[in-house]
Amino acid sequence: MADKKTVPTFDGIMHNLKNNIFSPIYILMGEEGYYIDQISNYIQHHVLSVDQQAFDQTVVFGADVSGAQIADLAMQFPMMAPRRVIIVKEAQAMRSLDKLERYALKPQPKTLLVVCYKNGAMSRRSKLVAAAEKIGVVFESKKLRNWQLPGHIRSYLTTRKVSIDDKSAAMIADNVGADLSRLYSELDKLIIALPDSDRRVTPEMVEKHIGVNKDFNSFELRDAIVNRDVLKANRIIKYFDNNPKVGSLYSFLPLLFGFFQNMMLAYYAPNRTDQNALAAYLDVRSVWGVKDYLTGMRNYTGRKTMQILQKLREIDAKSKGLDNPFTSSGDLMKELIFFILH
Repeated sequence: MADKKTVPTFDGIMHNLKNNIFSPIYILMGEEGYYIDQISNYIQHHVLSVDQQAFDQTVVFGADVSGAQIADLAMQFPMMAPRRVIIVKEAQAMRSLDKLERYALKPQPKTLLVVCYKNGAMSRRSKLVAAAEKIGVVFESKKLRNWQLPGHIRSYLTTRKVSIDDKSAAMIADNVGADLSRLYSELDKLIIALPDSDRRVTPEMVEKHIGVNKDFNSFELRDAIVNRDVLKANRIIKYFDNNPKVGSLYSFLPLLFGFFQNMMLAYYAPNRTDQNALAAYLDVRSVWGVKDYLTGMRNYTGRKTMQILQKLREIDAKSKGLDNPFTSSGDLMKELIFFILH
């Protein structure tokens, strides 16, 4: 049986490009534009020299061309370089994209064609994608989920020999979100600010350089709810209500839903009192990560946890206007926290 084709990764694609290993077709698609831009920009600026680019490189936007025009361009031979480079940006706006299918079945070996399809993905069943997968690279750049952000932040900093604690990673994730361009910009700003003698990111540094209050943020709110600290939780909610740009219902709803959803799973763990066993059951990387679930199970029964999940869904629907013509997000926030804590 033939081996299953390896799914291209960003690091793998960049490694090949830097080692002058090229494919005739690159289809770069997905919701996360950062990786698409990184790959296409590297190709645009490094595959051909500046002199060669003038004659043998074409960069166009999808709204300005059709699939048939791109296929015609791609069939042309290079003039002054060993290959032609054609980059189609914003290809999701291109007319008759399917016309590239015939070209993909038999591409010009001296052309490097890059199709950048953002804000979504082409169907893997399309003939164009199927043909491109056989002879080139099809890369889907997926948006990181909120629960993935702290780990991603930690990995990014670790490769740069910088450490970060869980609270600081959560503060950054909650404040910056999943926009990788902005996220990496903020992380690089933190790295530059670190002294050579101490390469650690702390909550104080996040507060100073990114502008997140170390005492009033979604991470601290979750901590207050886990420990059933009514006073602390209400102080944070009041702060959020007065400072909606700092924290809001929309920022902490996914965080709380993820926590109580995992805690509901923890109730069904075969050995829920053992930290190592629970960490393995919940697929949590460290034992430290399950301590909140153990604390939460002491403070909330399984029945209450299920009721909280139902309330979270109800508040989420109301926040989007369903069966809720008048209640503000601030009042919904207070209603939710009161329900959880009482």
